[in-house]
Amino acid sequence: MFSSNTGDTGLTAEQHMQLEYAQKRIRQKRLLYGHTVVFMMGSAFMFLANKILKYRAEQDWYLWVMLGWGFLLVLHMFNVFITKKFLGAAWERKQREILVAKQRAKIAEIQKEIETEFPLGKINKKKEP
Repeated sequence: MFSSNTGDTGLTAEQHMQLEYAQKRIRQKRLLYGHTVVFMMGSAFMFLANKILKYRAEQDWYLWVMLGWGFLLVLHMFNVFITKKFLGAAWERKQREILVAKQRAKIAEIQKEIETEFPLGKINKKKEP
């Protein structure tokens, strides 16, 4: 309770990244499950409104709404379980390393051009009297 916590949690950088990734995935799945529950409750309400309460009973409009919303739910599932799984933290790290390597190559190329056009040996030489 009154301990002096200096902020050192004892986690390495890799463990910290894994923990953040796990928290991110948990949040994504929680939101998906929430979306699924709201979809089921909304579908039941629309069915009841259309069939039991006879709101515009001449049409089965709830089917079209459920079909559109279901499509969005499937896209959400695809995003969480397929896209984020394959394009997750490891993919991001690899892409970042590729971009850093390209940037370093460009910097080395520019440095080489500068050294050939303006050699340091000629610039830094002092004239002796």
